[in-house]
Amino acid sequence: MKYPAFLKKNGTIGFVAPSFGCNIEPYKTAFESAREKWSREGFGIDLGPNCFEGSGIGISNTPEKCGRELTDYYLSARNDCLISCGGGELMCEILEYVDFDAIRKAKPKWFMGYSDNTNMTFLLTTLCDTASIYGPCAPAFGMEPRHPSLSDAMSLLMGEKKEMNSYGKWEKEGIKDEEHPLLPYNCTENLSLKLFLPDKTDVTHRQKQVQMEGRLIGGCMDCLVNLLGTRFDGVREFTERYQKDGIIWFLESCDLNVFAIRRALWQMEQAGWFGHVKGFLIGRPLCHGQEMMGLDQYTAVLHTAAKYGVPVIMDADLGHLPPMMPLVTGSMARIEAEENRLSVKMEFQ
Repeated sequence: MKYPAFLKKNGTIGFVAPSFGCNIEPYKTAFESAREKWSREGFGIDLGPNCFEGSGIGISNTPEKCGRELTDYYLSARNDCLISCGGGELMCEILEYVDFDAIRKAKPKWFMGYSDNTNMTFLLTTLCDTASIYGPCAPAFGMEPRHPSLSDAMSLLMGEKKEMNSYGKWEKEGIKDEEHPLLPYNCTENLSLKLFLPDKTDVTHRQKQVQMEGRLIGGCMDCLVNLLGTRFDGVREFTERYQKDGIIWFLESCDLNVFAIRRALWQMEQAGWFGHVKGFLIGRPLCHGQEMMGLDQYTAVLHTAAKYGVPVIMDADLGHLPPMMPLVTGSMARIEAEENRLSVKMEFQ
């Protein structure tokens, strides 16, 4: 596994928009605020040509232009790391225009983003053996004040921190809008992890605490199932390559309802993705609390995950209901959890 050099205090941050750009509110003002903060902190700014674009369908620009921007800025010596401008809907369409061969051979560089950016964070690791950061997109850093999870993301990017801890409260309903683009997370709900160690007699066997060790891979399931079975699917080869370490899958979801989550996990299982799995770290889905025909978010996951007899942590600080712990995809991790506390210790090996 290749790990990029950490961002230095006087380094330059590059910004790309392989998914949505920051052309509308509240993202435009939030991104401008974030840029001002970074400039005051002494960082250089290197803006890609699509950062304020909105002419594409489900992404900032045409797939060709988005793929070219991502490749060029990853290979560029003008910036030291890349942060995505946002998530979106159709980043998968740019992949055929991304030069993964050149990226694989290039000096490794940190790329950070989440949601639709799974298309880059996941493939950097599974196709290029290069670590990436599944973490906040650029506009989030413009909020006033910054949430500790954003400070954690910067500390991770700069090599100052590699242990993440849960944040205690989370946002069920956001209050940021076009007229109030810089409002912080509206964290009103107490963290309450659901911990399982399934066995043959009880797949929903709750635990007071669990732990797991292995190599982290994962992202947004909405994107992962699109990659499955394509020429960009190198997962089985990746899990075989790192079988001695074992794999911890971290997963979250955006548009999927509880049945779609269950179908997604079935697809991943049938494709052989869960070979050598050591545990599952599941973030709060955007459909949190949904129940359909007797299926909820927990049984949707456990139906598949329980077959492996490994720990399952659910409702983690990960994904679309913030805050989210930034995670290094590809790193070795030791994860410990209790009902109201989660820690992830990552080693870059």
